[in-house]
Amino acid sequence: MKRFVWTLILPFLFAACAPPEEKKEAAPAPPPAPAAKAYGTLAQVMRAIPFPNSNKIFDTQTNDPEAKKDDGKGSGKGGALDQYSGLYGGWQGIESSAVAISETANLLLIPGRKCENGMPVPVEQENFRKWAAGLAAAGEAAYKAALMKNQDAMVEASGVVSDACLACHEVYRDQPAGKQRCVP
Repeated sequence: MKRFVWTLILPFLFAACAPPEEKKEAAPAPPPAPAAKAYGTLAQVMRAIPFPNSNKIFDTQTNDPEAKKDDGKGSGKGGALDQYSGLYGGWQGIESSAVAISETANLLLIPGRKCENGMPVPVEQENFRKWAAGLAAAGEAAYKAALMKNQDAMVEASGVVSDACLACHEVYRDQPAGKQRCVP
């Protein structure tokens, strides 16, 4: 009987003498994602990102991104592919340019960005948002064509990019007076 009592008591004694369980602290909450912020005007963004990158895409219509250069400094034709054929040149560079075109659509819609004339970018306008989405789709089309490494496919993709740019430019950029830019 004593043995039976000890088998009942011993587990409780061990439990009572055991060190207390450490409380595990909850993992700290991750920091909040940075809020989107406009750093440049619409004109600065357009000149910095879609302008040079669309020119590389357009250049593939007549210049093969993988063509060997005679002198190692470029073909001498002065196209955008020569000008921007650095470390990530060739078709990989064209793929990157297409991604830049698509990503530009996100940048265009950041609230608070101003046009060159100081007016706010019309991000609330339905047609502006539609054309920004068209720019993203045009970049995707150019990316798919670049993956094919086919200049004929790039001719078609270049047309899609050009049309996407033109749709917005006709209304918001190509105004006779610069003060009317960003005014539908």
